[in-house]
Amino acid sequence: MRVRAWGACASLWRVAILLLDGYSLFFRAFHALPEMNTSAGQPTNALYGFSVLVLKLLREERPVAVALARDLPGKTFRHEQYDDYKAGRPRLAPALVTQLEHFDELSQAFGFPSVGAPGFEADDVLATLATRHAASGERVVIVSGDRDLLQLVDDNTEVLFVGQRGKAPVRYDRTAVQARFGVSPEQLPSYVALVGDGSDNIPKVKGIGPAKARALISRFGTIADLIEGLNTVEPRLRTLLSSHEDRLRQSEWLARLRRDVPLPDIEPAPFTHAARERARELFEAWEFKSLLPRVAALPLQA
Repeated sequence: MRVRAWGACASLWRVAILLLDGYSLFFRAFHALPEMNTSAGQPTNALYGFSVLVLKLLREERPVAVALARDLPGKTFRHEQYDDYKAGRPRLAPALVTQLEHFDELSQAFGFPSVGAPGFEADDVLATLATRHAASGERVVIVSGDRDLLQLVDDNTEVLFVGQRGKAPVRYDRTAVQARFGVSPEQLPSYVALVGDGSDNIPKVKGIGPAKARALISRFGTIADLIEGLNTVEPRLRTLLSSHEDRLRQSEWLARLRRDVPLPDIEPAPFTHAARERARELFEAWEFKSLLPRVAALPLQA
């Protein structure tokens, strides 16, 4: 089973394509680090933390090419179907909003495309990119702090889950997902339909815990098959699930990532000598002196 601390894998599983969940990682950096400012007063903790992570990924994963996915303003197709989707999330802190204005500048300095699609989430963009490259036989690693992306794990795709502050990132392959949740990666949306997802405001079925959800999904596979086979489960559970049929179908649909997002003709890009110079200049402008030797020591792909 490939559940291991980050950094122990490069020689075992060569990465070709690295896909970054841009805003997820950027937000995590903001909340993980104390306040930082340039001598002119510009807040920089998210920019610094994100840069540190990217440098570490380039050094340890040595990808052939990298792309970032980002969310675009406006509602997604999920919001159109479920008004309460992701409801209740707090407003972004002003210091984070200010730094987000430089997100594209930073990704462009590294030379990596930042891809978004109107009406879709960054997760759907990542799902589409990962599916496309894995189908071509390329090795893909998705880096995110969002567990929704674990459903994308397959024989050519792993997820490097960057958790909360103080917790080491964990790499998930198919076996690790099965060990952690008791279901396969493909079955995770069905599992979520039963246990809910507080971060996305997807409701759970009261009375169904993780153990019962694992047992049901392991037995039936999908919500549709579970509903079709309700006459074979014990009466109390049958009554409970029957009263939630529509919600279960909707929740599974909300949780399942789209792999067919219409994307611009943009390919992941390598880290080049020109990108190293741009990153160095940006780090000097933002007074990230400790990062200058790190970027100088990075291996180049082109």
